[in-house]
Amino acid sequence: MRILLIEDDTVLGAAVHDQLKADSHSADWAKRLDEAGDALAAGAFELVLLDLMLPDGHGVPFLKTLRARGDVTPVIILTALDQVSDRIVGLNAGADDYMVKPFDLHELSARIGSVARRYTGNPNPLIEQGELLIDLAGRTVRRAGKPVELTAREWALFEAFILAPGRVLSRAQLEEHLYNFDAAIESNTIEVHVSRLRKKLGRDSIETERGLGYRLGRP
Repeated sequence: MRILLIEDDTVLGAAVHDQLKADSHSADWAKRLDEAGDALAAGAFELVLLDLMLPDGHGVPFLKTLRARGDVTPVIILTALDQVSDRIVGLNAGADDYMVKPFDLHELSARIGSVARRYTGNPNPLIEQGELLIDLAGRTVRRAGKPVELTAREWALFEAFILAPGRVLSRAQLEEHLYNFDAAIESNTIEVHVSRLRKKLGRDSIETERGLGYRLGRP
């Protein structure tokens, strides 16, 4: 997933950013609301992690503005504000989840996965795709009952297809899922990784839409 982290605490922000990368997500990190607004205007994100107390304002009005203009990107609030009234305000503003600092990074990973699954319409972390059994929570794949080893790059790319069933994803969209892994993405990077995924998961696991991009194979 491509995630926007909005957090001004450099220590916590670095820890969360590292956790996201370890979970095979690509992440942008904004330390101010104006930076976050610019990032959202410039690119598409699949999740926003939002601190509430930022140097240039409060996160709740920022979130309300996103929702008012029709932005349905999932948002998880990360904040030290721990009163029930704070949670109610945040959730009523349009947040999908609310975590109080300090929090466990592995719990954050689990909540990110849970929110992502809800937005795909299937909260079950186990997905059957033909002969593939995919565990989104455990980040594992079995083919015909046998485990398949995927690299971090391969998983990041495959997850992009899983979270967008039926949709055609362009090369540019797929590159966004990999840019944290490659400082400079070569012109054939997506084609190479798609080829490797097909070898591991089956030729029909990913379909090509000529001139448009790729999509998850239909069982």
